[in-house]
Amino acid sequence: MREAGDAFARLRMLRGAAERAFASRSPLLRRAPVGAIVAAVVIPLVGCDTGPSFWFHKRASACPRPQAAQGVSGQFNQQQQEIRALRQGGFRGDFFAQLELARRYEAQRAVDKNLEDPVEAAVWYAMALSNAGGYAPISSYERRGSESKAVSRFDDCRAFERRSAYFALDRLLSRMSTEEREKVRNRVIYVLSAQGADGFRTLARIHDAYFGPFGEPSDNLQAIQAYGKPSQPGAPAALDLFRRNDVDAYLYNYLAVQTGDVSAYVMLKDFERSSPQRASYGSFVETKAKRWIPPYEFYPPESPDSGVPHSDESDLSGEAREAALSRINELPFVHVAEALAYLRVIPSAVLDEKLLSVNDAQTLESMLGRPANGRLSSIEKVRAIQYAAVNGSSKAQLVLAVMYSEGVGVPRDYARAYHWYEEAERQGSAEAKYAMSTFFSLGLQGVADQDRAKAVVYQIDGALSGFKPSAYRLQQLLAQVSRPPRPAADRGRPYSERDF
Repeated sequence: MREAGDAFARLRMLRGAAERAFASRSPLLRRAPVGAIVAAVVIPLVGCDTGPSFWFHKRASACPRPQAAQGVSGQFNQQQQEIRALRQGGFRGDFFAQLELARRYEAQRAVDKNLEDPVEAAVWYAMALSNAGGYAPISSYERRGSESKAVSRFDDCRAFERRSAYFALDRLLSRMSTEEREKVRNRVIYVLSAQGADGFRTLARIHDAYFGPFGEPSDNLQAIQAYGKPSQPGAPAALDLFRRNDVDAYLYNYLAVQTGDVSAYVMLKDFERSSPQRASYGSFVETKAKRWIPPYEFYPPESPDSGVPHSDESDLSGEAREAALSRINELPFVHVAEALAYLRVIPSAVLDEKLLSVNDAQTLESMLGRPANGRLSSIEKVRAIQYAAVNGSSKAQLVLAVMYSEGVGVPRDYARAYHWYEEAERQGSAEAKYAMSTFFSLGLQGVADQDRAKAVVYQIDGALSGFKPSAYRLQQLLAQVSRPPRPAADRGRPYSERDF
């Protein structure tokens, strides 16, 4: 406020000098250079709330940037610490942290050149554009004649930031291959899906043609400007990142409802009532939703050239997640150790966590971009198995499938469990083949194919491979087939209540 007051005082002085100068044309010509120097000094002192555009009621200027993280920790240098703090804010939905993170990965500053990553920069520009914190009005209004106009400078600078983000994203995407654009799209979907109901609702709006390109209201000025005019170029690459279609919009609304969110249920019903065609997609979308899994198991565990990992800062809060995470110690540690050995963190698997050295634990933590305290936390044990699974370990894939089946370490999710059983089975795991046959037989929620005949094929295949549990299960199944048909009354009873 003091700076703004000083700026206005200088502006009044400048105005007085201009009035005196206009009294005489010849002094005006001599004083013009002086006025230019004064303006050059004063204008930079005025910011988002009191810029030159304020005089014309346009007020288009950038908002203040988030304060950089202070201090240097033992395991992160200053740059790494700042990126980690920004990623934490970005995953929590901080609009300005998302913008700043995008600019860091775009390497707008020379000191960030080692961080340059166009895909990651595009991800965070897209996240900022989809963030309601960037466009939801928070201003007061004043009466001017017959119209009410916003007087908040904050709304104006956010609008400027969003317009800049639209064209920055367009510039990045226009230089990318189809595969790189797919990476951007999948990472945005993963980050939003990790936010629960709020994220799913945002994804629904992004795919809904009744909203703007990134879920904002259809009359949002920045969205309209992105479409462009004959005399003004738009942002076609940014507009094309997510294709509009009612099926995906319905799907994400449905997934939001599955989280138990009441407002999501209301929005889904509004979506269904919006047109008869949309309502007709119900059964198809329900089937698709039961087997939907995020594009990534967790944020892409890549090793960028910068050496600063793309850490996954998604919020793991929630009763189901916390309850599942608390059960990770039910899993024998040898499975975590085998994942660490596969990742070459340790030379060979160990049976007891106490045999793991501090350096071994710190190596995994640095790979994940987590604080290196030398002791594996519950989430880090889960990440070790996930990391090995996404990198192709059939053992880790099988273990992760069991974890999803039983709700150990991760919330119970039969669709994801089936996915990892299938991945392990592709690599020749007889245990995974047997588990898949059980899934088919039981008809568990989230499994796409409930064909009992296919279950028999899998079990015969498993029995022939010499896997004894599968052979025993096959004998049970054949014994059931040879029994006399059950009464009709028994056929309608739940599976768990039937007398086999």
